[in-house]
Amino acid sequence: MSATSTPEAAGPTEPGTPRAAPPRRTFGLAAATALVMGNIIGGGIFALPATVAPYGTVSLLAFLVLSLGAVLLALLFGKLARRSPVTGGLYVYPRDAFGEFAGFLSAWSYWTMCWVSIAALAVAVVGYVDVLIPLHGNHALEAVVALAALWLPAAANFAGTRWVGAVQVVSTVLKFVPLLLLSTVGLFFVDADNFGPFNASGQSVSGALAASAALLLYSFLGVESAAVSAGEVRDPERTVGRASVLGTLGSAVVYVLGTVAVFGLVPHAELVGSGAPFADAVDAITGGSWGGTAIALVAVASITGCLNGWILLAAQMPYAAARDGLFPAPFARVGKGGVPGFGVLACVVLGTALIALNYTAGPDTTFRVLVLITTFTGCVPYLLSAAAQLYWLARGTRDRVRPVGLARDLTVAVLSFAFSFWLIAGAGYAAVYQGVLFLFAGIPVYVWLRGRRDPQEASA
Repeated sequence: MSATSTPEAAGPTEPGTPRAAPPRRTFGLAAATALVMGNIIGGGIFALPATVAPYGTVSLLAFLVLSLGAVLLALLFGKLARRSPVTGGLYVYPRDAFGEFAGFLSAWSYWTMCWVSIAALAVAVVGYVDVLIPLHGNHALEAVVALAALWLPAAANFAGTRWVGAVQVVSTVLKFVPLLLLSTVGLFFVDADNFGPFNASGQSVSGALAASAALLLYSFLGVESAAVSAGEVRDPERTVGRASVLGTLGSAVVYVLGTVAVFGLVPHAELVGSGAPFADAVDAITGGSWGGTAIALVAVASITGCLNGWILLAAQMPYAAARDGLFPAPFARVGKGGVPGFGVLACVVLGTALIALNYTAGPDTTFRVLVLITTFTGCVPYLLSAAAQLYWLARGTRDRVRPVGLARDLTVAVLSFAFSFWLIAGAGYAAVYQGVLFLFAGIPVYVWLRGRRDPQEASA
C-alpha cells in the first residue's frame, strides 16, 4: 500500500458503495491469524487467573461466555469484510450504513481505545522486566523500560507492514509454545482440591459471573484486527473471516485451558494473592523456582508482539478516516513501507504522555482506569458495526454480506449487538462516564474538519 498506488487515496466514496481494494497485499492467512491472536493475547493472560480468582471457578464460565461472544464478533466482521474489504473496517462499516458522523465516532472511539491500550500494555511490561532485571522500585528506570517497550515496536511499524507481519508471527510462536505446553502438560498435574469454591465472592452466581466477566473484557479486544487491516490482507473477502475466527478460537482455547491449568496447579488461597500465577503454576510442575524467569521472558515477548500489532491498528483506523476527510490530513500520509507514519507517531507520542502521567499518579490505579476505558471505547465500534449489519439486512442487501442465509446472518448480527451492549454495561459506571467524555471530545474535531471542507463535497 502506498500513497500513489492505493485506490483508497482517490477520496471519499458514496456511502453504501464498496470500495476498490488496493493491489498490494502483504498479509496472508497465517500472518492475519497471527495478528488477531497476537493482539487478543497480550500481557493480560499472565495475570488474569489471579485477577479473577477471588470470584472462584465461576470465572471459568465467564471465559466461556466471552469466548462465544468473541467468535460471534469474528463471524460478524468476516461477513462485513466481504462487503467492504478495505483498510479501516470498523470505521467503514458504520460510515457506509449511517453516514460520515457515525463513521467518525466509530473511528475516534477505536483510535482512542488503541492508544490508551498501547500505553497500558507498555506499563504492563515493567512488572515482567522487574523479574528479569530488578528495578528496585526506581520510577525513572520503570518509565524508561515502559517507553522502550512502546518505541521499539513502533520502529518495526516504521519499517513497513511486511516487517509488522513477520514480527507478529515470530512473537506469536514464542508465546504460544510455552503457553500451550502449560495448557496441555499442566493439565496432567492438576489437583482438584486446588480449584476452591465455584462462587467464592459471596454474591449471587449471576453477579459473580458479571463481575468476573467485567475484568476479563479487556482480554478479548483485538478480535477485529484482521478487519481493521483488511487493506493489507490478501483475498480479504475470504481471509478476514477465516483469520478472525481461527485467531479468536485459538486465543479462547489458550485462555480457557491455561486458566484451568493454573487454577488446578496453584491452591486457591495462594492464587488470590499471586503476582505471577503462571510462574507459580510452572513451579508447581517442576518443583523449582526457574518458572518465574521463563514466564517473564515469555510475557515480555508476548506484550512486545501485542504492542507491535496494536500500533499498526492505531494507525490504520485514522488513515482510512483521513482519506475521507474525517480525520486530520497528516493521518493519511504513508511511508515507503506502506505504513501511515504520522498515525504511528501520534499514537506513540500520546502513549508516551499517558505513561508519564502513569508514573506521577501511581501505576496501579492508572493502569486499572486505562484498561476499563479501553473496554468501553473498544466496544462502541463493535456495537456500531453490528448495527450496520442489521441495517444492510433490513434494507434487503444480503447479496453484499455473503454467505447468504438471512436467519444465520440476522442471528449473528443480533447476538453481536447484544453482546457488545453487555460489554459496555459491564465496563462499569466510572469507565462509561470517562469513556463518553473521550468520545464526545472528538465532536469538535469533526465539526472543524467538516467546516473546512468544500461546501459541495460536504453536501455530497
